Amino acid sequence: MTVVVKFGGAAGNDPGALLHELRGREDCVLVHGGSDAVDRLGARLGVAPRSFTSPTGVVSRRTDAAQLEVIVLALAGEVQTRLVAGLNALGRPAVGLSGVDGRLVAAHRKEGAREVVGGRILRVADDRSGAIESVDPKLLNLLLSAGYLPVVGPPALTPEGEVLNVDADRVAATVAVALGASDLVLLTNVPGLLGDPSDPSTLLREVAREGIAEVLPLARGRMRKKVLAAEEALRGGVRRAVIAPSDRDSPIADALAGGGTTFR
Repeated sequence: MTVVVKFGGAAGNDPGALLHELRGREDCVLVHGGSDAVDRLGARLGVAPRSFTSPTGVVSRRTDAAQLEVIVLALAGEVQTRLVAGLNALGRPAVGLSGVDGRLVAAHRKEGAREVVGGRILRVADDRSGAIESVDPKLLNLLLSAGYLPVVGPPALTPEGEVLNVDADRVAATVAVALGASDLVLLTNVPGLLGDPSDPSTLLREVAREGIAEVLPLARGRMRKKVLAAEEALRGGVRRAVIAPSDRDSPIADALAGGGTTFR
């Protein structure tokens, strides 16, 4: 069975150990984010990152035309190229794909997105963000059957050919569902879902799918998207989803052995 692994793009995530572990695995698809790389490239190009918080508490990147250009350059360019180069250098044949390639990830523009500003709920203007509709697994299955490790990241494509920014955690969840994966592993720079974000000892190790709604208020900021991605994967038939730290010698094996927060 396939394991879909999402490697977080926030500062503090080092892919070195993950790439060495993937060298010896034939069952994985790697999905990547790259928020730190986007921010660093944006700073060099004079495009400052901006975010907004929805009425439900989800924090998202505000994606106007300039920010979308930076995202495409950073993710489909720098981040993905470095991951694919690292895997190939280790002897693990890998191919990088954005959601645009082969119409891998289909999305539609989020019309009517809302943000909370000063206690008021306002419409988010000029946002080139997308809601994922589907993932076409044919290209992924073709690469897997030929012995290649697919490395997938945003952006996505609309039916009309518009390029949109999409959340990498949700890409990973949708890829896992489309492939009929057994497991989804979301690697990040924290131990997992914490009761208190400042206290690693409050790690929630097991969450039943029926209890996700109860723990969702604990998922602050970008962690909320990871919990929602885990829920989406389980709802689509994935057996287990894990939010786990990337800073382990074998982060995938550690996550599947109970490291982090397991949802099932």
